[in-house]
Amino acid sequence: MADPIGIEIRNLYKIFGPDPEAHVEAVRAGMTKAELQARHGHVLGLRDINIQVPAGSIQVIMGLSGSGKSTLIRHINRLIEPTAGEIVIEDQNVVAMPPEALRAFRRHKTAMVFQKFALLPHRTVLDNAAYGLEVQGISEAERYRTAMRWIERVGLSGFEKSYPSQLSGGMQQRVGLARALANDAPILLMDEAYSALDPLIRYDMQTVLLDLQQEVKKTIVFITHDLDEALRIGDRIALLRDGCVIQQGSAQDIVLRPADDYVANFVQHVDRGRVLKVGAVMVSPHGADNLPQASIAADASIADALQQMAAGGLQAMRVEAPDGRLLGLLPFRNAIDAYTGAGAAA
Repeated sequence: MADPIGIEIRNLYKIFGPDPEAHVEAVRAGMTKAELQARHGHVLGLRDINIQVPAGSIQVIMGLSGSGKSTLIRHINRLIEPTAGEIVIEDQNVVAMPPEALRAFRRHKTAMVFQKFALLPHRTVLDNAAYGLEVQGISEAERYRTAMRWIERVGLSGFEKSYPSQLSGGMQQRVGLARALANDAPILLMDEAYSALDPLIRYDMQTVLLDLQQEVKKTIVFITHDLDEALRIGDRIALLRDGCVIQQGSAQDIVLRPADDYVANFVQHVDRGRVLKVGAVMVSPHGADNLPQASIAADASIADALQQMAAGGLQAMRVEAPDGRLLGLLPFRNAIDAYTGAGAAA
């Protein structure tokens, strides 16, 4: 299995129009999207994007329609050519790759899962899952063996001879995921992959992805407009508006410390109890008298902590590392404040 590799996006700009390079400096100097459109008839897609994606992590890019998130993900494998900037992967700038190197990079380093599934209707599930390996020239026996392993892993064993039209939307997306994983590319690009699915199926597919990620440790860039989805699966989240990153960080960073009113409005209806972890709101144990006996893990949710405290009539809990070391204290009042959002701006 291919080792994961990280992605570094540096000072990335995208301007759509007949002469985009002529307007980069004006955009760098502060020209707005509306001004660029009104004065020059060009459209600003991305402005000065800087994102580091650690190897083996899930980076969510989220925003409303028109924010630039799908434009951004298509720059990583250069389906869209940038106007300026760099995308560095394994010490190589993808933006500067010549055509042959770019083809090899797309074939061996990246795989993509689309919102519309993009399955070949005249091919079976097995042939769809094996398609990328066929393009690479892998022998039939080997590609079918590899594809079948991933078909089983995504829960489609017994459907390998079926055609896409015979499958539900969720099953078709499982085929798309199996196809991407069969390629064994270290980078997985998922563009609104679950947006077309019903809520229950969507949640199920999120679970499938998270379970598989424990095994495969891909570097995943996941595009979504759904905040709950972003908070559930993202190790880190970058929130876009009008082609700009307005905040990036962990789910807890964004919920606890929104960068501005726009982000605050985005997160105001989040189930904070499920998103926030005990470690984010615990306090120092130094100087505390009569440390409580009851303990909880730092990565437990605030909702779980409150449930345990309510059941036991506890006013505080010890917060411990997996090896039993004392990390902090979680007072009941801190847990309630975190859950309700009281003092969120602090």
